[in-house]
Amino acid sequence: MDEAALQQALTDTQNLGEMPDADAVGTVGSPDCGDMVRLWIKYKEKDGRKVIDKASFQSFGCQTAIAVASIATELIRGKTKEEALSLSAEELSKPLGPLPPMKIHCGQMVEGALRAALEAEQKAAPASAAPMAVDQSGTLADALSAAGKTQGKIKIVLTS
Repeated sequence: MDEAALQQALTDTQNLGEMPDADAVGTVGSPDCGDMVRLWIKYKEKDGRKVIDKASFQSFGCQTAIAVASIATELIRGKTKEEALSLSAEELSKPLGPLPPMKIHCGQMVEGALRAALEAEQKAAPASAAPMAVDQSGTLADALSAAGKTQGKIKIVLTS
């Protein structure tokens, strides 16, 4: 992994935060380990095609997951749903260089959130088998906290 690219992505994180007027939302992750990603997508018409106008994300996870999500929200801009669905975890994380084996799941989580958002419109189940789809309502912190209450394994502490 290119550490300089990782640090740049973290220093200049793009599209972080909720998007209240999103057309689609996808959430994946594992409440057991605490890694979760939620991705919002907004479309626009361009040259008679429906393309992704903007995307934003929230992430509970390591720096690599945050960096991949930030990069992915920029990579999918201007793409159709079909073009975005064709992107693999490796392609979404490519600007960071090859991810080490311990960090491959970060790209897979972002790919899973993207697929969950894009496929939610079709009322289809998420195609990505790696991450687990979770409740889309409320904030990502709410989803993670609720999972912790039922599992007894997660504690979220918010500081200001």
